Amino acid sequence: MNKLLVDSYGRKSSYMRISVTDRCNLNCTYCAGEGFEFIPHARVLRYEEIFKLMELATDLGVRKIRFTGGEPFVRKGFVEFLIEAAARFSDLELCVTTNGTLIGNCVEKIAFAGIKRINISLDTLNPARFKSITGHDKFDLVLENIDRCLKAGMTVKVNSVAMKNVNDDELADFIGLAGSLPLDMRFIEFMPVGLDTGWTAESIWSAEDIIAQAREFAELSPCEEEGANSGPARMFSIVGGKGRLGVISPHSNHFCSTCNRLRISSDGNLRSCLFSDKVYRLRAMFRNPKVSGRAVEKVFKEALRHKPVGHDLLELMPAVKGVCRTRMASIGG
Repeated sequence: MNKLLVDSYGRKSSYMRISVTDRCNLNCTYCAGEGFEFIPHARVLRYEEIFKLMELATDLGVRKIRFTGGEPFVRKGFVEFLIEAAARFSDLELCVTTNGTLIGNCVEKIAFAGIKRINISLDTLNPARFKSITGHDKFDLVLENIDRCLKAGMTVKVNSVAMKNVNDDELADFIGLAGSLPLDMRFIEFMPVGLDTGWTAESIWSAEDIIAQAREFAELSPCEEEGANSGPARMFSIVGGKGRLGVISPHSNHFCSTCNRLRISSDGNLRSCLFSDKVYRLRAMFRNPKVSGRAVEKVFKEALRHKPVGHDLLELMPAVKGVCRTRMASIGG
């Protein structure tokens, strides 16, 4: 029996994003929005259940797992979980996406354990605007922790949601950050995921506009080395700088034909596409001793059989409404 996760379009899913919590210590409106209700603790996957999921995923050909939230470091025991995960799954590429506020005291510990890749979300380099976007005055702390991750030898990617009339006046500063530090500065087009997040068509700061404007502030050279553009980001080196600039364009120039991702929400729902609300419920299966791993595997295969092309869903989207009603905080970044 073919165990690889291949969908009806021939796309192989080798990358899984696992949300360990929907809770966060920041309050970015595009992620949670107003009136967001947290998942009750009893419905959140236990760490041992996540380990079972990882064992199954590895057996099915998944080679990269990223832990997300919410903010993953909010969850009690997450550092210890990461260290154990790195020990148990030494053949997997394990990564973390974080807002960078809580990682400081454990950077060296998790880097030593084998967690070498960190994505840090940062939508502004203006301290006052950071407080306005997130509801908290923690900007300097994030910069300190970016520096700490770099000094620990981690590969750091800084991700910024690109939003018109929010942070589109800061491009020169972002390029300056990437020029002065050996990191990837990546802009992600604002996506219509979730209701009440402030998304409108007018709020999209497109990847092409970002690159065109960036060339006014720095000389950019497309990265052509092997693996530089293996993911959804188009990367550019900053001539004379230490870091790189990248754009991710799920809205204006989609990469659905090469999508290799599956998402697991913190309550154990499998999503095959970010732009679809269709979920496959795994938590009850993991908690039922009579359900075999083979039965869970069949659910994964079923999800892949029906995995859509996300951009087709975008084209059917009603004006000014999110294509996916579930908020990003519930899905997992």
